[in-house]
Amino acid sequence: MEREPAPGVKRGRFAPYGLLAPGVLWLALFFLVPLATLLRMSLSSKANRFDFEPDFTWEWSNYSDAITEFGEQFRRSFAYAGIATVLCILIGYPLAYVIAFRGGRYRNLLLGLVVVPFFTSYLIRTFAWRTLLADEGPVVSLLQDVGVLADGGRLLATSWAVIGGLTYNFLPFMVLPIYVALEKIDVRLVDAARDLYSNGWRAFRKVVLPLSLPGVFAGSLLTFIPASGDFVNAQFLGGPNHTMIGNVVQNQFLVQLDYPTAAALGFILMTIITVAVLVYARILGTEELV
Repeated sequence: MEREPAPGVKRGRFAPYGLLAPGVLWLALFFLVPLATLLRMSLSSKANRFDFEPDFTWEWSNYSDAITEFGEQFRRSFAYAGIATVLCILIGYPLAYVIAFRGGRYRNLLLGLVVVPFFTSYLIRTFAWRTLLADEGPVVSLLQDVGVLADGGRLLATSWAVIGGLTYNFLPFMVLPIYVALEKIDVRLVDAARDLYSNGWRAFRKVVLPLSLPGVFAGSLLTFIPASGDFVNAQFLGGPNHTMIGNVVQNQFLVQLDYPTAAALGFILMTIITVAVLVYARILGTEELV
């Protein structure tokens, strides 16, 4: 004779779904629904600029027109974001390594210093960079004094000013994930590698670096994705020839009132970033993190 399951067993079977329900509902309301609305808008057409309710007409030409007209801004955005991401890795990895393995009792203090920029508004930090890189600012004067920058040269309204702003603003997003990955590594593995006659560099390359790749991957995503769509740095640190796709989307939405084109630009940006992330994950061998 089969035993009836305890009364709480059936209820417990559905408990995980109950725990998932709030998150699923949140994503459905505030991600999937807006995404579907944006997709519908990207396939709509407007009779004129002041047509605030575009008609859904399956206007696929919005996508081809967006790529044709704003291809340069797409390329510039990904170039700036890619360079900034590489710079963040080159700066952030050694910093995270020192904090994780050499920080000692100052580890929390050093982590606090990494997080300190978050205490200030993103916009204020960008304005601070604008002041530092101004033609009469201290950075330009110093570079001119040491001969790195010619007299009359400038940093503001250049590509490197935009890239520098992106690197500075997103550097903490690179340092923290790498630190978490490094902090989890058992130092006895490094000692074991050295016992097997590996020098410091070989132990780092064979043990530390592979184990820290998930942190590098996570930091790269947290840096590259928002940097690709950023418009603040290009607007305040760059010039007319340094606009990024985020500036174009903002202009199309708020100035030109061309909602279908702006929505199409947003979907193209999301698609390219998704493909780039999948390829990057494949190269690093971290597909399970995507």
